[in-house]
Amino acid sequence: MGQTRTKALKKKRRWDHNAKVGFALVTPAILGFMLFCAVPIAYSAYLSFTDWNVFKAPNFVGFKNYIKIFTSDYLFKESIKATFSFAFGSTVCSTVYAFLLALLLSRRVRGISIYRTIFYLPSIVPSVAMCVLWSWLYNKDFGLFNTLLGMVGIPKQSFLAGQSTVIPSLIFMAMWSCGNTMIIYLAGIQGVPDSLREVVRIDGGSYRHELIYVIIPMVSPVIFFNVLMGLIGSFQAFNQAFMMTGGGPNNKSLFYSYYLYSVAFQQNKMGYACALGWVMFLIMILFTAIFFKTFTRHIFFEGSES
Repeated sequence: MGQTRTKALKKKRRWDHNAKVGFALVTPAILGFMLFCAVPIAYSAYLSFTDWNVFKAPNFVGFKNYIKIFTSDYLFKESIKATFSFAFGSTVCSTVYAFLLALLLSRRVRGISIYRTIFYLPSIVPSVAMCVLWSWLYNKDFGLFNTLLGMVGIPKQSFLAGQSTVIPSLIFMAMWSCGNTMIIYLAGIQGVPDSLREVVRIDGGSYRHELIYVIIPMVSPVIFFNVLMGLIGSFQAFNQAFMMTGGGPNNKSLFYSYYLYSVAFQQNKMGYACALGWVMFLIMILFTAIFFKTFTRHIFFEGSES
């Protein structure tokens, strides 16, 4: 009994020592999160109920900011419409394009690593540089796209200046930089067991059957992750409006993040901007919850009973 009790005490002391060391190591991260994330987030929640323009003390106004957002702010509705159009369009197009590229690049052919590098390179181009590049490509007077269209007799197009073309043009630009998504899909496809593919071929199935009944179900968790992260990232689109369109034409590309920026730093309505930020935060939480609730039942998780 005495030896057992002594071992238990030693084990407890060792655990206490390890716990103290562990807490000491994570303390800087916890303090950093509290100082730079948690406290500012909580303070922004308070500021969303105030009328504050930086130059004077915050004036508490209750729910006035939120009431204005949902009742009389026309630009809020326009920004929501533009953001959702871009988010869903870019996510769907980029997902399909990246998945098809991953299927092609998963083939075992000579020089495949070179092709993978070529298609991945656009994703490492800085966002600002990419916006400058595509502004030149879309230019109506000397842009490359209009030059190519002119060679086949098609009139010049106002890609970024047309109300019906600005969002599709930005979606096409987003597809160009889907290298990170493509790499994740490629890793998922390469992780599909060859034995499952062989079963399909032995049963006389074609590549279409292999794709529908083996590859897509096995890669469905990766698709779910990429679609969710793509939507969340698209909801925060900013540089395209700031660098390329200025929110135009006629507010058709007035993305929510850009509208929030203009309210906060151009109009100095910090309290109202905080309210806008919290509205988008709640929208994203609600959307993510609905997304999880709706699509997780259709995802195949290896080792699960479903």
